[in-house]
Amino acid sequence: METTRQNKIARLLQKELGDIFLLQTKAMPGTLISVSVVRISPDLSIAKVYLSVFPSEKSEELVKNINDNMKSIRFELGKRVRYQLRIIPELKFFVDDSLDYIDKIDSLLK
Repeated sequence: METTRQNKIARLLQKELGDIFLLQTKAMPGTLISVSVVRISPDLSIAKVYLSVFPSEKSEELVKNINDNMKSIRFELGKRVRYQLRIIPELKFFVDDSLDYIDKIDSLLK
């Protein structure tokens, strides 16, 4: 069960990472990256970030690219939240395929 502090930090990271990805995807027309969920560890040192990518065919490639450039994203995040957080958590990015799963279940029910 997550504490109130974990929830607040997760929401802050979700909002700021969403803004960062919004600015980065403006250079790539036809691609949309949204931060669906952020889960933070109890010691606030590791954040698991789940990304929803449109179109979903590019999701594996984009998340691999984002994980390769994690240091620059963490640096940009640190500049944005330096007055709210003392330690910027280590970021790990994963593909959020829940929308694809919902579509699959929906098509099976029809």
